Amino acid sequence: MSLDDLTRNSFQSGISPPKWISLCKMFLAKQNTFDSPQAIQRALSNSVLILYRSFPGDPDLQEYLKIAIQSGILSIAVFVSTFLQAARSTELHAPATLDMLCRVALDAHYSSGLPSVLSFTDTPMTVSNTLQDALALLRVAHELPISHFHQLATSASELVILLFSAADMSQVPPSQAMVLFGDASSMITHSSLSQNVRQVLESFALSLGLLVGDDAKVASEVHMQSFQFALGKSETVGSSSNTDTVSFSLTLSYLVTHRANEFGAGSGSDPGALLVSLFRWTSWAPPVFYTQLLLSAFMCLSESASVSPLIWRAFIIGRLPYILISFEKMINTENTSPENWRGALQVAVTSILRRTELLERCDRLVNQWANSHSTHPEDMTLSRLLPRDFLRHLLFSGLLDQTFILAMDPTFSNDTTVYLQSEAQDVGVELDAYLNSKLTPDTDFDDVRLWIERIWNDSSSHKTFTEIALQHFKTSANSLDPENLETLSFWSRIFCLCDAALDMLSLHSKISDLIFHALLFLQQSDCETVGDPQSAVSHIGDVVLFVQSTLTRFHLETDVFTSGGRSVSSGFLRSTAIVHRLEDLSGENAIAFSAWYKALFDRSSEGIEDTILRSTQPKILLRIAASLFSHAIKDANIDEEVLSNGISYFTGSLLRWTLVGVVQALIQEIQLKGFSSAPKHFSVLQTLLLSSECPRAVQCLCGQGLQALLLDKRIQNVTNFDVVSMHRVLAYASGTPNAQSPPASLASQLPGQSQPRQAIRDAITKARGSKAPILDVDRSIKTCGPEKFLRMLWLELLATANLGEPDICTRIATFALTIPRPLGSPPLLAMFLHVLLPGLLSTIDNRQVGDQTVAVDLLGQIVSSILTISLYLDLAFTEVSRPVLGQSSIVIARRVAVDLRLRAKNHSHASKMILQRLSASQSFVANFPVFKADS
Repeated sequence: MSLDDLTRNSFQSGISPPKWISLCKMFLAKQNTFDSPQAIQRALSNSVLILYRSFPGDPDLQEYLKIAIQSGILSIAVFVSTFLQAARSTELHAPATLDMLCRVALDAHYSSGLPSVLSFTDTPMTVSNTLQDALALLRVAHELPISHFHQLATSASELVILLFSAADMSQVPPSQAMVLFGDASSMITHSSLSQNVRQVLESFALSLGLLVGDDAKVASEVHMQSFQFALGKSETVGSSSNTDTVSFSLTLSYLVTHRANEFGAGSGSDPGALLVSLFRWTSWAPPVFYTQLLLSAFMCLSESASVSPLIWRAFIIGRLPYILISFEKMINTENTSPENWRGALQVAVTSILRRTELLERCDRLVNQWANSHSTHPEDMTLSRLLPRDFLRHLLFSGLLDQTFILAMDPTFSNDTTVYLQSEAQDVGVELDAYLNSKLTPDTDFDDVRLWIERIWNDSSSHKTFTEIALQHFKTSANSLDPENLETLSFWSRIFCLCDAALDMLSLHSKISDLIFHALLFLQQSDCETVGDPQSAVSHIGDVVLFVQSTLTRFHLETDVFTSGGRSVSSGFLRSTAIVHRLEDLSGENAIAFSAWYKALFDRSSEGIEDTILRSTQPKILLRIAASLFSHAIKDANIDEEVLSNGISYFTGSLLRWTLVGVVQALIQEIQLKGFSSAPKHFSVLQTLLLSSECPRAVQCLCGQGLQALLLDKRIQNVTNFDVVSMHRVLAYASGTPNAQSPPASLASQLPGQSQPRQAIRDAITKARGSKAPILDVDRSIKTCGPEKFLRMLWLELLATANLGEPDICTRIATFALTIPRPLGSPPLLAMFLHVLLPGLLSTIDNRQVGDQTVAVDLLGQIVSSILTISLYLDLAFTEVSRPVLGQSSIVIARRVAVDLRLRAKNHSHASKMILQRLSASQSFVANFPVFKADS
């Protein structure tokens, strides 16, 4: 039996507090324990605290704690430290529970006559941890719903004042002092914080500045000035709090979700430039900035839904350190007095490592996902601890030194985990040479898959893998030499068949560059001079499948890919489902069609000879493949045997790479002709998709159309069509091979299934619940159009602002309107300010003046915020040849100022109020002088 068991049994049996404490004393007297008195007290305190998870706000549990303190078996200091640490768990986040526990501590302290809630024997690190826990409780107290029966915010504030007023920080290490400085700073500007608490925390932060030296003092003074600006009613620029995980979570989710797009995680220095603009916009001290960034990243991992947690892990460990290096280079280049970013990162890492519950949740999620998706779940690499791997790669990338790492994790140097880098060192080679030796065309592909999985599980090797993969692919795409072609085919198969390989590349490099080289190769390739045209055609087919699957998987919608001043179109791969009329074919297309039609569907044909392969460019065969099938199915002169023989060539490696367009065309013709009129189409479709050699890429790329076909009730009347096996094909293509019904993931991708309004509401709900929101703006726009999306966004944000959450609304709006998006995307910022804003102002003006306040305040904050960050984006992305938001921020601001003044002169009260607030903000007017009151 343990103290936990004794307390639980006593409580559930209704035993009184005095009798319970007597039983505890008897139990402890009989135990031959070597635990310290403090450890025993913590165990006793936790034995009661853990019951609050199941019995929130229970008064009997409160009496248990009171009697324990009164009897002397539990000291006030130990109870306070264990309670505050336990209060970090969301399972205790009930106002009644936390208020009761605060009152136990406060009442016990006031009746004791002791000068401090802290123990004089506590180590500086223990005191520091307790203070951080107290700040976390204070933050929770102001975020939980208000209860009319419990004054949690008041009780928590009172406890914080007692702790911070008495704390002696003279012996706390500078790195830990900076952590506390960041946490205290993040609370000072909380809008509902009482003046007494704010004064105590300001004094505390300033004393910490004196403790850690001149650099920290300067940062503290600058930060205190920003606090005053944030508190001013006229200031509406940027974030009004130092705990903005909303903006970071939305931004990081965009980087990872759209990692292969322009401005995504793999887009060179773009992510670093995006962080530069966020740093300017928030005006935070570096420790606060880095803490919020890392916290948001781990929150995104712990709540990952639309993106695999393994991809988030790969981003945090393998990619984020290099983004930080890029960010620091940019920010230090422009500043005359560079910030101490290493010290800031130490503060942030220290703070994150203390969030054990969050890190444990991340580790559990990662390992569960890895074991359920791994071919070899027994692989020891899957048991790696996320925090240690993160520390290791920060050391590896030079962002932190070993002294700090060992201070954070004293057992770091004793780590026995096998890393690929250490394996390479054991055989006396560098990591790139080691990986090169394992990934060669003559290696069995099952072994290649295992090596890709091992590399995927070792995030510190991702950058090296990316570099060697790009080198091999680009070099081999430059010629049709048999050896190069085999290498190109080999890497194309890796990218097409091993999702992890392409995920690594998408996080570290521009996928568009890879596509460019592949398209350039396909545009120029032919088999006229190759020795073995059949092998060459098969190898070229692997490149085709790679490009098709990559374009679809990452939603790369641009038709033109550019690199090194050259451009190439992907149009010939996007139009493979078009069925051409014979009279529309001319030149080499008509010649190729005639030759292939005879070779495939003429009874006297001797099959596909080398001469026809040599004379037909692969891109021409892709163009005519769907037409060959369509005309053959309709041709009355072709019987089933001849048709079947012709089709059989497409179920082998020689021509299976042409099937994406063929299958899509068959599905379209079935829908047009009607199910009952297309028996041959169903037969051919079934033959192709159920073939053992049908590429998974084909099944994936055609899955959406096939799903629509199978969901149609008319499918029940189609004879000799194996619906069950087709469902199995869909399940396999979606990565759920054991599924027996249509996978929901494919069904959700059907047109019209996306719900933009619900997506906005989900993002708001998560943000209000202190979770990591995600909002896929691009998907919403594709579903309902940009203008309708913007109207939905405003209405949902206004409804939330009416509930008292304007800051969250401003952050979500700022992200949606200003996140840089690829060329050709609708210019949402300009549309909102020039198209939507005038209508919103008219609507607000039509209300009673008393009903305009919330809408005017929200609109003013949004306009200020989006214009400010758009300016910082222009400054950060100076190397981009176009304004990243479609128009220059100065041009947009000038037009907005003119429009607002014109409307104000025409008696628009809303326009007048917004103009007044913008012109009253000194920092905003400094950025946009056009808004000066007298201009």
